[in-house]
Amino acid sequence: MLTFPNAKINIGLHITAKRADGFHNLESCFYPVGWSDALEILPAEKLSFQSSGIAIPGDPNHNLCLKAYQLLKADFDLPPVQIHLHKVVPIGAGMGGGSSDGAFTIKTLNQLFELSLSTEAMQNYARKLGSDCAFFIENKAQFCFGKGDEFEDIRVDLAGKTLVLVNPMIHISTAEAYSGVKPQAPAIHLPEALAAPIETWKNSVVNDFEKHLLPKYPAIAQVKEELYTLGASYASMTGSGSTVFGIFDNNIALNQAFSNYMVWQGILD
Repeated sequence: MLTFPNAKINIGLHITAKRADGFHNLESCFYPVGWSDALEILPAEKLSFQSSGIAIPGDPNHNLCLKAYQLLKADFDLPPVQIHLHKVVPIGAGMGGGSSDGAFTIKTLNQLFELSLSTEAMQNYARKLGSDCAFFIENKAQFCFGKGDEFEDIRVDLAGKTLVLVNPMIHISTAEAYSGVKPQAPAIHLPEALAAPIETWKNSVVNDFEKHLLPKYPAIAQVKEELYTLGASYASMTGSGSTVFGIFDNNIALNQAFSNYMVWQGILD
């Protein structure tokens, strides 16, 4: 069975509190986008995992796809499978690519072996993989809070708008990103800010990581500025990674802009 685990963007991101368990509470709008990996899972005589495309650092045995399989294997009599992941979404880029791979593994195994898991049950398995994994089970625009694994529906409709994602290939660790943030309540509740016209978001919808990361990494700030120069209605860094997105009313010719970076452009659903 072949599926295409997609990335997401954070439209606004507030770090609101440090938790007793070492994590942080946050508020953000997660929005699915079309930049995707390819994931194939087939029944096999022996459990195996292979990857192609972008090299995945670390021990392959710790990949979230395998962890997802083992989570379900502990509760169901799953046969061995062959998992092949073709990695396209940049790693550590603030777009949840690895989290999506893990969540799509759960959804694919549920369908492949007719486990009849509910959405809530799949989300609970996904929460064990990582903070934003559960989002990709329903895979629709959500107001996310807590560790990023609690959701409420939010009315943010960007269907038909053009999205440009630019990854300047700067690696920012989660520890580095969070070390410069002082948790605090946002000046304006994010759903309220997002209910206003998109042209107003530039002044009200913020990513808390930008305040200290953009001065430290001028290339990221330059990407954001260039997206606005090209006519973006709104531009921002997504997540804690270095990727910046711009939302445009119409399709746009980038020409040589960002020629040295990884770029994805598409129409939002």
